[in-house]
Amino acid sequence: MFTGSMVAIVTPFKDNGACVDSKKLQELVGFQIENGTSAIVPCGTTGESATLSIEEHEEVIDVVIRAAKGKAKVIAGTGSNNTQEAIELTTHAKKAGADGALIITPYYNKPTQEGIYQHFKVISEAADIPIVAYNIASRTGTNIEPRTMARISKIKNVVGVKEASGNLNQMSETKLLCGEDFDLISGDDSLTMPLLAIGGCGIISVVANIVPKDVSDMVGAFLGGDIEKARELHYKMLPLVKAMFIETNPIPVKTAMGMMGMLEPALRLPMCSITEENRKKLESALKDYGLI
Repeated sequence: MFTGSMVAIVTPFKDNGACVDSKKLQELVGFQIENGTSAIVPCGTTGESATLSIEEHEEVIDVVIRAAKGKAKVIAGTGSNNTQEAIELTTHAKKAGADGALIITPYYNKPTQEGIYQHFKVISEAADIPIVAYNIASRTGTNIEPRTMARISKIKNVVGVKEASGNLNQMSETKLLCGEDFDLISGDDSLTMPLLAIGGCGIISVVANIVPKDVSDMVGAFLGGDIEKARELHYKMLPLVKAMFIETNPIPVKTAMGMMGMLEPALRLPMCSITEENRKKLESALKDYGLI
């Protein structure tokens, strides 16, 4: 259902992070559409969803849906470690016109595999919208094991998984158990090519915030059978991708966007400014790529 290059879009702030910059967000959505991005994913980890109020969360989703104007799909981040809150956010996304919802594994709680399954089951029953599960144990503390993902894949409305475990063996087993019709989406820019090779259908990308056309072209080339072109773009982007994770995401990508004049690089605590040493490394990567 969801394929190609999908951007985990940042949430631009103004007034030193005091409020969401809706006008700038609209501009960023337009930039993505112009450069071939197939879906916009607001309010994910990259969008600093953990520091958005409920009202801001809903505002960001609404702004992105209006700005996309049906030219790109919108997969709204609606996850929470509170199942009831996730239901409320997902229900809002459905009413607002989102094409799907990205729902992260509950963080901090460290639920059992059964608890993870029940979390997705209850949300699906409450909100009739295509759901992509988001597995990123490095940030949540809990991994969705392949057999649990296979159970989740049979829940009504669950259409795929954003896999950011970093474990290709797990990704392969997940694809095998969940079947061909289940979307296996990369959650790690550096592993997009390998994931596509084992049957993945796209990427929810961080680096696409700054080089959307290259990410779109890479995924499109691979899915179109031009493996050599895809490989060239993979290696072209790899140093830039590494720079995007030199500190905790989204610190580097927002800093990079600030250097490129794309937005005010404001972050909300506990995210803080990049160190001077890493700023220089990031600046060097952007210069090498020809972005500044």
